[in-house]
Amino acid sequence: MMRSLYSGVAGLKVHQTRMDVIGNNIANVNTTAYKSQSVTFSELMYQTTSNASGPNATTGTAGVNAKQIGLGVSTGAISTAITQAGSAQTTGNAFDIRIKGDNFFVVNDGSTNFFTRDGSFYVDAAGNLAMQSNGYNVMGWGVDPETGKIKQGNVTALRIMSEENMTYEPEATSASYIAGIVDKNDTNINSTSGRLINLTFYDNLGYSYTAKMSMHATSDEGQFYLQLDDVLDEQGESITDTMNAASLSDIVKLGSTQDVNVKESYNPSSETLAVTTEETVDGKPTMVTKKYSIATNYSAETSEYSVKVTDSDGKPVTDLSVLKDVLGGTPESLTGPSAEGIYTIKKDAAEALKSTTPNQLATLKMLFGTTNATPELTKYEIGDSGSLDVSIKTITGGLIKYNTDTGAFISANGNPTGLTFDFNDSYKKVGQTANTSLGNFKDITVDMTTTQNANNGGSSTLAADTGGVGELVGVGTGRKLGNMTGISVSQNGEIHASYDNGQSRLLGQIASAQFTNASGLEKVGDNLYQQTLNSGSFDGIGVDITVGGGSMNTGQLEMSNVDLANEFTSMITTQRGFQANSRIITTSDSMLEELVNLKR
Repeated sequence: MMRSLYSGVAGLKVHQTRMDVIGNNIANVNTTAYKSQSVTFSELMYQTTSNASGPNATTGTAGVNAKQIGLGVSTGAISTAITQAGSAQTTGNAFDIRIKGDNFFVVNDGSTNFFTRDGSFYVDAAGNLAMQSNGYNVMGWGVDPETGKIKQGNVTALRIMSEENMTYEPEATSASYIAGIVDKNDTNINSTSGRLINLTFYDNLGYSYTAKMSMHATSDEGQFYLQLDDVLDEQGESITDTMNAASLSDIVKLGSTQDVNVKESYNPSSETLAVTTEETVDGKPTMVTKKYSIATNYSAETSEYSVKVTDSDGKPVTDLSVLKDVLGGTPESLTGPSAEGIYTIKKDAAEALKSTTPNQLATLKMLFGTTNATPELTKYEIGDSGSLDVSIKTITGGLIKYNTDTGAFISANGNPTGLTFDFNDSYKKVGQTANTSLGNFKDITVDMTTTQNANNGGSSTLAADTGGVGELVGVGTGRKLGNMTGISVSQNGEIHASYDNGQSRLLGQIASAQFTNASGLEKVGDNLYQQTLNSGSFDGIGVDITVGGGSMNTGQLEMSNVDLANEFTSMITTQRGFQANSRIITTSDSMLEELVNLKR
C-alpha cells in the first residue's frame, strides 16, 4: 500500500515537470527562433516478488511468469524540436536574417562561441554585426585583400562598417567610346562648329571633367575629322585657360598632324578671351588672369576690317605688347591703333596672308575669332562678304574614315579601333620654363568601331560615354569617390556594400555551424545554444550555408515553432494525469485509514 503512495507522488512530480515544459513553451510562443520542448515518461523501477520459471517436461508443468510490482514513473527525456523550422516573419530590416535549413549562426561573447537561430542583428558603434538582444558579435569570414574574395579560415567578428569600407576609392577613366550614326547631310556636321560631342570622365582623384569634341565633314566621301575643342572642370571652367599653348590639340593629341579637305566659311566675329600672365604682386611672381573682348567688323564699301580690343573694364587696348599677349603674336599687317583703340586691315592684305607664321596667323585669329583659325589653315580665300572660305585645314585631330559602300567604320588616323586622349602630355605654363603634366589623368582610349556613316534623315546621333565595348563593357569607366549608401546580404551570407558612385564591395560572409546531432545542443538562454559531448563539435571554421542546400533570407526572422493547439491538448492530458495520480494518494490514504480502523 505504501508503494502506491510513492508511485502517486512520482506521478505527480513528472506531470508537474511536463506542465513546467508546456508552460515554458506557451510563454515563448512569440520568442524569435524558439524551439519547443516535449517530455516523455519512463517506468521508474520494479520490485520482483516472484521470478519467472520455465516449463518442466518431467513434471509436465507449464512455465510461470515473473511477478513484478512497479514503483512509479520518472522523466524519461526532455527533447527539443530543434530541426523543426518556425514560420517566417517579414520585418523589412536588412539585418534581420532567417536561416533556411538546419544550420546555426555563430556568435561570440568575446571569448566563447555560441550558436543561435535568432537572426535579429544590428550594426554597433564600432561597425560590428551583432545580436540585438545581447550584443554578441556575429562571426564569419573576411575578404582576402589580394583576390577580393572570401578567405575561409577560423571565424572572426564581422566588422562591416570600418572606416575603409565607408568609401570606395576613385579611379581615373581609361576607356571610352563614341557610338551612333554619322550623316554627311547633317547641317551640324557641315557647320563651322561641327557636331558637338561631350564626354564626361574622371581623374585619379575622382574629379569630373568634360571633354568637348566636335565632328566635322570633309570634302572627301566617307571621311570626317574629330577635334577636341576644350576640357572643362566640374565648375565649367576650362582647364586650358592657364596654358601658354597655340591650341588645345598641342596639349591633348588625337593623332598626327595632317591635311584634310574641308569646305568651311568663317565670318568676322566677336570673341572673349581669357589670358593668364605672370605679374609681380607684393614682390612675388603671381599668375593673373584677365579677360579681353575682340570685336571685328567688315565694311563692304571700304573692303576693310576694323578690330577693337577692350579689357574687362571696357577700356581700349592700345599697347601692342598687351595685344601680343592676347593673340600670341603681334599682327604686322594691322594699321593703328587709333585713339579709340581701333585697328584696321584691308581685305586684300588679309587675303595675302598665305603663310602661317605666328604673326600672320594672329591676324586671322583676330579677324575671325580666337579659335576658328586653329588648327592651322593651309588653303583659303577671302569671300566677297569678307568671310574666310577654307578648302584645306592642317589639323591635329582624328581623321575618321568609313567604307563608302557599307558605311562601316574603317579607321581613325589609321587605327582600326579609334583614338587615344593623351591628357598627361606636358605643357608649359606662362612664366614657366619647365613642362608640367596636365593633371592626374590616365590615357583614354576612344573606341569608334560602333559608329556608322549612313543616311539618317540629315541627323547624326553621335554620343560618347566612358567604359569599354563588347566584352569590356564597364571596364575603365572611372569613378568619383563613393560613399556607402546601403548594405545587402545574399543567400549564401555574403555581405555587400553599395556606393553612390555605382560600385559595390564584398565586405565578408556570415559563417554557419552544422552539427551531427543538433538535438544534443544545450540551451543556455538568450536564444543561444552551446555544444555538448552529444551534439558534435564546432571546428572553429564553420561552413557555407549553401552547403547542403541551406540559405539566408534577409528582411525575415524565424518565428517560434510552438504549436498552441498541441500545447493546450498536452495541457489537458497533463492535468488529467496529475489529477489521477493525486487520486492514487487519496485512495491509498483511505485504505490506510481502514487498516487503522481495524483496531476498533
